[in-house]
Amino acid sequence: MSHKRRSHRQLAADQGRIPFPTEIPEVLPARSRPRADRLPSLRRIEPPRQLDQTPLDPEIDRLIAHSRARIQAFQDRWDQPQIEQFVASDFELVYRVLAWIVEQRLLTGNRMVEWGCGFAVVAALGSRLGLDVTGIEAESRLLEQARQTVQDFAAPVELVRGNFLPPGAEALSPNPEFPSLGHAVPSAYDLIASDLDDFALVFGYPWPGEWVFHERVFARYGGAGALLVLFYGPNDVRVFRKG
Repeated sequence: MSHKRRSHRQLAADQGRIPFPTEIPEVLPARSRPRADRLPSLRRIEPPRQLDQTPLDPEIDRLIAHSRARIQAFQDRWDQPQIEQFVASDFELVYRVLAWIVEQRLLTGNRMVEWGCGFAVVAALGSRLGLDVTGIEAESRLLEQARQTVQDFAAPVELVRGNFLPPGAEALSPNPEFPSLGHAVPSAYDLIASDLDDFALVFGYPWPGEWVFHERVFARYGGAGALLVLFYGPNDVRVFRKG
C-alpha cells in the first residue's frame, strides 16, 4: 500500500539528500537492520505479512478518506507557507498494525502518544481502538487541523502543543541538523505532567535518516515493555518492544 502523493520526505530522498530505502524485506535479520544492533533493549515484533489485506471497517475507511482529502487541500493552499516537515503517512496500514496490536493484547497499558501528530489522524485512529491517546505537535497551524480531525472521528484525543522529545533527548542524535531537533516550544511532557515511560505505545513517522535516532530516544526514555511503532515508508511499519 503506497501514498497517493509523494511526500516531502520521499522527494528529499529521491533527490539524493537523504538515503531512503525503496525496497525493504518483510522480515529483516538482525544484522541487516539499520544499526538496530546498537539498541539491545529493543526487540522487533513482526506483524503478519498479509496484514495489509485485512478489510477495513467502512466507517474507518470513510474517515481516513475524508482526512486525506483535508490534508491534500491543506498542502495545496497557495496563501500560506508550506510546513515541510509535515506529511501524511499510510493511515490504512498504520491502523491495521494498531488494531492487530490491540487484538493480540500486546500492550502493557492503555496510553498511547503520537510524536509530531500533524492532523492527528493516527492519534484519532488509536482512540477509536479504545486507547487513551495524546497527540503532540509543535506547529500551531497543524494543531488547529488536528482539533477538526478528532471532532470528525468523535475521538477524545488530548492534543498538546509542545516538543515530543523528552528533555535531554537531543543528545542522542548523531546529526544536529535533523528536522526533529530545535523546536522552540516547551516540553510536552511537562505540560501534561507525564513522562514518556508512562505510555504503553508510541507512534512516530521519522524523517529519512532519523529512524535510529527515534529508536534511541524510545530505548532511553520509553517504559519497560512498551511498544514503539515507526512508519518507515510505503508498506513498512515496524514494531519494537523495549526490554
